[in-house]
Amino acid sequence: MPKINAAVSKKDKLIIYMDTLAKVARGCFKRLGLAKVSGLFFVGKGAKINHKSHIYCGKNVKFEADSEIHGLSTHGLHFGDNVTIGRFTSIRPSSYYGVGNIGYGLEMGDNSSIGPYGFVGCSGHIKIGKNVMIGPRVSLFAENHNFKDTSESIKSQGVNNKGITIEDDCWIGSGVIILDGVTIGHGSVIGAGTLVTKDVDANSVVFDKRQKLNKER
Repeated sequence: MPKINAAVSKKDKLIIYMDTLAKVARGCFKRLGLAKVSGLFFVGKGAKINHKSHIYCGKNVKFEADSEIHGLSTHGLHFGDNVTIGRFTSIRPSSYYGVGNIGYGLEMGDNSSIGPYGFVGCSGHIKIGKNVMIGPRVSLFAENHNFKDTSESIKSQGVNNKGITIEDDCWIGSGVIILDGVTIGHGSVIGAGTLVTKDVDANSVVFDKRQKLNKER
């Protein structure tokens, strides 16, 4: 666990310790039924964890308050060590009711985090590497609806999945949307509000909604 900044007052440290202890206590109960938990497990108030037998956690995994982790998937949800899922973030591989296709799932490497209000639609395979920082309100959609046949409803034509990969050491800014089939290369930075529709080369900096490569690191 990281050390608290030395400038934090004793009163504020106490608040942090009490809040953390509550998350650990909640985690002791919520870890029951998970496929694997390798160490301490922190769960915020109001977090929902469903289909636990498909969820694998390393050490010091944190599901913050009001997050929603829906495990129903063919390959499970795999969280490495020191992973944080932010408040009100939803991870969903499949329908809540088990109808339609069962989604693939998620892999998330050590020391990676997703900020508050994120959405991870991992019906197709999503792989997030190590040391990846994902900001608030980021959405990943590993699925596309088929719509070629105009004589049929779009809903009836099903979906296709290519998957999404975010390689190690990336920073994904607030409000970014990443669509199916995209790979974001190692060490890249995606600026706030960018819509990512195609692959990003390693060590790129992309920061507008047309996904223009502005510079290299």
